[in-house]
Amino acid sequence: MALSGMTGFGRVEGAQDDWTWAAEARSVNGRNLDVRFRGPPGFESLERAARDGAQARFQRGQITVGLQAKRAESQAQVRINLDQAHRYLAATEALVAQGRATPPSIDGLLALRGVIEVAEVEPDVEALARVEAAMAASIAGALDALKVARDAEGAALSGVLLGLTDKIAELTGQAGVLASEQPDVIKARFARRMAELIGDPAGLEDRIVQEAAAMAVKADVREELDRLSGHVDSARALLSGDGPVGRRLDFLTQEFMREANTLCSKSALSPLTAVGLELKAVIEQLREQVQNVE
Repeated sequence: MALSGMTGFGRVEGAQDDWTWAAEARSVNGRNLDVRFRGPPGFESLERAARDGAQARFQRGQITVGLQAKRAESQAQVRINLDQAHRYLAATEALVAQGRATPPSIDGLLALRGVIEVAEVEPDVEALARVEAAMAASIAGALDALKVARDAEGAALSGVLLGLTDKIAELTGQAGVLASEQPDVIKARFARRMAELIGDPAGLEDRIVQEAAAMAVKADVREELDRLSGHVDSARALLSGDGPVGRRLDFLTQEFMREANTLCSKSALSPLTAVGLELKAVIEQLREQVQNVE
């Protein structure tokens, strides 16, 4: 069984040189494969790694890959701009000499704008390449973890889907038994109606049989039941096969519902209608669960 879901989450943390990061991959249901990437400035090239990795592992779902990265602060160069400090001192020298101001303290001087300058170290190209390669590996690991989560969801879904398919097969069998009673019920109902209209129906037996037969043909649901049984076989084959089957299962649930609707519209018996309505409810449950299958 290789059924896969479309909901999951994966996370991998990493570090290289003076960088630390966390890569996350999450997905929800989607008719097609939609991949989105959010990363820190300067690492836009990793979007390609995220998209290629997702396309290699998945065929459906809305997938979001996020990368949060932080560089050690020790890489920043700090220096005192002495020229700027002297300008501040020169500007206040006259005020200090006149006694209108106290000499500036070193703490106050260093707090003035432009006295302390912080400059980032220019990154080493080779070192940055190593960091990007390590980040790409973490993104791949997060996508692998996401796939494990989606496969686990698929394993849980498979039992649910098989159970619902078995229920559809059971209800189809019940409908077949009830449908076999329809011709006699239709004939008796038509004869009773004729008797109400014209009194003694003696001599009209042949006409009653002909009309009842025509009505029974219109109410015949054997084709619908045969197609329902065929759809059950198809669903079981898909659930036991390999590869993504979500689209085909979704189409199959539409066909299930089409036959169930026709069955209800043709039904001439209340018990058969009740089975048909229950059948539609189970098919709807199956359809809802299929939306989670890749």
